[in-house]
Amino acid sequence: MSYLTARPDGVVINVKAQPRSSKAGLDGLLGDAVKVKIRCAPVDGKANKELVETLADAFDLPKSRVSFLSGETGRNKRLLLEGLTEEQVRKVIGQ
Repeated sequence: MSYLTARPDGVVINVKAQPRSSKAGLDGLLGDAVKVKIRCAPVDGKANKELVETLADAFDLPKSRVSFLSGETGRNKRLLLEGLTEEQVRKVIGQ
């Protein structure tokens, strides 16, 4: 299974979140997911908020165009990056 799926409205990516990291950012691929480091602990939705901000910054998107499809309460998540193509996502991730 691939870490991304193209859709007419954008690209869905599988994310493996790593909370409580020393710095936030994309950290390559881990199996069939993009590993994303975030500084916040997974408490009161703060980690999810930082995850959206980190992905929005990495892909140069407004935060409103990054949305959860599943996994809001776990480390493995699926998010929609609206308006992007597979090629744009692969370029940022380095694949």
